[in-house]
Amino acid sequence: MADRLTQLQDAVNSFCNAIGVLQQCAPPASFSNIQTAINKDQPSNPTEEYAQLFAALIARTAKDVDVLIDSLPSEESTAALQAASLRQLEEENQEAAARLEEVVYRGDMLLEKIQSALADIAQSQLRTCSGVPSQSTPPES
Repeated sequence: MADRLTQLQDAVNSFCNAIGVLQQCAPPASFSNIQTAINKDQPSNPTEEYAQLFAALIARTAKDVDVLIDSLPSEESTAALQAASLRQLEEENQEAAARLEEVVYRGDMLLEKIQSALADIAQSQLRTCSGVPSQSTPPES
C-alpha cells in the first residue's frame, strides 16, 4: 500500500491521462444539440463510448483526489500533537496485546482440559473394549 502522497500523485496522473484521452477521442459537439446528446441512451460510435468512459473516470478520480487531500495531515498538526497521538496509539496497542495474551492463555488452559478429557475417554474406551473393568478416576478441576 502506497503512502498518501503517492496515492495522490497516482490519482492526479490518472486524472491527467483521462483528460488527455478524452481530448483526443471526444467528438466535437455544438451547443445546439446538447439536449439531444444528453437524452441519448446509447452512443452511436466507439469514440463516444470512450468519451463517456473517460468522463466518468475523470469524475471518480476528482472525488478520489478530494478524499486523499482531506486525509493528509493539516498544517495545524505539529510534531508535539503527532507524538502525543503516537503515544496514545502505542498505549492502545499495549492494552490490546495484554488482552490478546490473556485470551491465548485461557485458550491454552481450555485446550489442556479438553485434551485431558479426551485422554480419559480414550482410556475408558480401551478398557471397555479389552474387557478390563473400568476404574473411575475423579475429574480434574
